[in-house]
Parts: sequence; structure tokens; C-alpha cells
Amino acid sequence: MAAGESNSRSSCLNLSNSGPLGNAPPSNSAHSSPASNRGAGGAAGGINRSAGNSNPQSGPENGGGTESAVRSTPSAHNPPRQTVGQSGASSGAASNMTATSSSSSSSSSSSSASTASSSADASAAAAVSSLPSSPASVLVYREPVYNWQATKSTVKERFAFLFNNEVLSDVHFLVGKGMGVQRIPAHRFLYSDEVQIGPETVMTTLYTAKKYAVPALEAHCVEFLKKNLRADNAFMLLTQARLFDEPQLASLCLENIDKNTADALAAEGFTDVDLDTLAAVLERDTLGVREVRLFGAAVRWAEAEAQRQQLQPTPENKRRVLGKALALIRFPLMTIEEFAAGPAQSGILTDREVVSLFLHFTVNPKPHVEFIDRPRCCLRGKECSITRFSQVESRWGYSGTSDRIRFSVNRRIFVVGFGLYGSIHGPTDYQVNIQIIHTDSNTVLGQNDTGFSCDGTASTFRVMFKEPVEILPSVNYIACATLKGPDSHYGTKGMRKVTHEAPATGTKTCFTFCYAAGNNNGTSVEDGQIPEVIFYT
Repeated sequence: MAAGESNSRSSCLNLSNSGPLGNAPPSNSAHSSPASNRGAGGAAGGINRSAGNSNPQSGPENGGGTESAVRSTPSAHNPPRQTVGQSGASSGAASNMTATSSSSSSSSSSSSASTASSSADASAAAAVSSLPSSPASVLVYREPVYNWQATKSTVKERFAFLFNNEVLSDVHFLVGKGMGVQRIPAHRFLYSDEVQIGPETVMTTLYTAKKYAVPALEAHCVEFLKKNLRADNAFMLLTQARLFDEPQLASLCLENIDKNTADALAAEGFTDVDLDTLAAVLERDTLGVREVRLFGAAVRWAEAEAQRQQLQPTPENKRRVLGKALALIRFPLMTIEEFAAGPAQSGILTDREVVSLFLHFTVNPKPHVEFIDRPRCCLRGKECSITRFSQVESRWGYSGTSDRIRFSVNRRIFVVGFGLYGSIHGPTDYQVNIQIIHTDSNTVLGQNDTGFSCDGTASTFRVMFKEPVEILPSVNYIACATLKGPDSHYGTKGMRKVTHEAPATGTKTCFTFCYAAGNNNGTSVEDGQIPEVIFYT
């Protein structure tokens, strides 16, 4: 409706403007004004129409009243629920949200309308400035929005209020299915530093912490995993630690597996690890289990992996899925009986590999094998050794009798091998049996039938046990070596007491040597064989 239309029409005045969050801005003035120039032309037209109508309660014959209000379509910025005056002046007067006044005459109304028509460009400013004296004006008042932050004194309290709250929510999760679906409001930030982690949620939480780079949450997850690390979940956690690049957690898992190898291999989660994790464990020198049990565990893993790859668990497919892990099993560390009863009949090894390993077990010099023959030691730390002779001489002969020396120590250690002298005639191979015997009970605590190659020098050559032998303080033991080969070097000017001091800690390990009576090839405290003892503390 144009501003200069007939003054018999009743006006509909709408002064409401949307404030923040859809609420009218509060005002201390008796009249409200638009908050911006948005819709200024429409507002001006409404004001001038009020000024040009001398009778707000015009009857139907003049087209006023309710019919006029209905035909006045609200703008997009003023929805219908904000429109005031639809029931005429009487309902406006009865409401505390509106105020009306009547004009003095129709002639002055026409004059005002003409003035508004000629000054349309400045209508908004003129309308606002003439509100107090306007013949017909409407005041719209709305309750201010509830300020929820005012009652929260800390950021933590405000975040806690937002948790599971629609306020400021910028994302929703649909949880459940069918009629049981729930719509959960959320916000794309962390609500607080408080976290509740359980066994079922820790890995997904760690994944989220890694993805969104939240180191504090990541530390919480890792600490939880450390506290709950056990032999039966060590392999599963090791896989996750490698996946999420947590080297500290991975190291703790490996240490746990070293200490509890048999239990960790028997755990249900062992067969679920990936090939790289399996290989990372099999290549360790510190596993505390016999090699034949490692082979059995690897076969169980291969059966599970073949099933995951939808392959038949044939020996060929087991070898295929084991891949690089097969070469990490140290078959030479088995006894010939263990090898013959298990790996040799499994079909996983080739005929050539089986023959080569049998020759390694039975003949000297031992042929080269494709598998690692380095003993595993379930001990961590630095390898130590002591030498009991001060000088080396030539020509020590062998006739099938053992060289023996009795010893004791002042603290608990683990002996892993001996250092022995080699040939005086140049490079030579020796066949040797080494033992450690408990003196009082005459019990063999550890032994190994093996061989070594020497280069003809006066150096010592390492011969290792298959497993570490525990040596207790103040207990007598006999170190025994039976060599088959040509004459060798031997040591002289032997010492009865030899002390090893750890460089880092200063811890001292004291060996005391004595002559071992019985069938002895001649070795004593003063001279003979077995010049070195290799051990861990």
C-alpha cells in the first residue's frame, strides 16, 4: 500500500527488529527503533501510513480494521508472530505490549501522507525522529534471551553445561536403529580435561587423540594401557602401539613378552597380530622360551593367518603366510630330538633345509645353515665376561677327557657361555660339549653339544649355551668343556679370584676358582682351558 493512499485505511505498524538469537534488543526508551537500515523503506511506509490515518478504528466501509491488517503482508525480517495490531485498536489498547494514539483530523493525515510521499528517501530517519509526536504508534517489547553463561563462573562449568545440550550445538549424532534412534547434540571441541577410560574405549579414544592432536588425552590413554599391561594382552597392545606410533608403550609390551614369553604366546590375542609385529618379536634375543615352543606358536599364527586370507591351512600356505618370520626361528638352537619330532615333520621346511639342519646337529665341521644359530638370552642389560689367566702358552692336548674348573660367585648371575682357546696349527674346527654342573648334587644345569672354528691365533673363541644358566651366590658349580680336535693354546698364571666391576653402576661380581677333582684333563686354577666366563648380571 502506497504512503499516499486513502486515509480511510487503517494502518498496521511493525517496529520489531530481530536482535541476537531472534530476540528484540532491549531499550530504555518509550519507543523502539530499527536496529539497522535493513527494511527501512517498509518501516517508513508503515509509520507514515499511521500518521495519515485519522481514525485507526475505521469501519469495514473504509477498508480498515482487521481486513487491512490481514492484507499487510509481513516482511521476511518480521515474521507473522511479531506482527502487532491484527485485532484493531481496542485489542492494542488492552495489551501491555502496544501503545496507540489517534490523529486529530483527516486533512492533517492527508498532508502528512503527501509529505511522506515526496520524501521517500529520508522516510526512515523522519519516521524515527517523529515517533514521540506520531498520531498512531505501536511499541513492541520482547523478553531478553536467558544468559546462561552469566551463571557459570568458570570455563569448565560452561563446557559442562554444553555437554549433551542443544545450545550452540553444531553437529548431531544419530545413535541406534529404527524407533530407538536418538539424536544427540554435540560440539566440535573438548568439554573438559576430565576423561573416563575403560578397556572397551581406550583404543578408540587413543585413535581420536592422535587424529585431533590432543597430547594430554593421548597421555591419559597410554598411561591407562601401561597400568593394565599383562601377558595375556601384551601382543594386542604391542600391535596397537606400533599402529599409533607409541614407542614407549611398544617397548613396555616387548619387555613384558620377554619376561612372560610362554604366557604371552599362549594368549588368545597372539594369533591376531600382524606379520610385522610377529617378526619384531621373533627377532629378539631376549625371549625366555625354548625355540621349539616358538615354532609351535608360529605354526598356530600361520593357521589363523591362512584363514584370514581365505587359504587352506596346507604346509605350503603356512610357509607362504609366515614369509620373513620363518627365517627368524632359530632351528639350530633346538635339540635334535625336538627338531625331528616337530619342524622336520611339519612340511613347512623344504627337504634341503631339513637335511642341512640334521647335518648341523650331527657332524663336524658343521655345515652352513640358513637359520640363525645365535642363542637367545632372556636377560636384558650388557653382556659381561671375566678372564682368569694372565698369559697364554702353546700345546694343550685332548684325549676325550673333560677340562673342568670349580667356581662360585658373590651375587646372582646368569652364565651364557665360555671363551675357549683354539688350535696352534692355524685355522681349525673343533667339536665341543660344554656343561655347568651343580657340585653338591652333580646335576647338569645347562649344556650344549656344538662346535667352533678358530683362526690359529691365541685369542679366545665363544661357545654359548642354548639358554642362560642361573648361578646363585655362594654355591659351588663346575664349568666343564670336552674338546675334540688338535692341540691348542692354553692359559697360565691363573688367578684364584677375579672381580668384574660394572662401569655404569660400579656393581662388583667376584668369581672364586678352585680345582675340580675327578676325571680332569689337567685344567686347574693356575693353568689350562676355559679361560673366560660370559655372563649377565
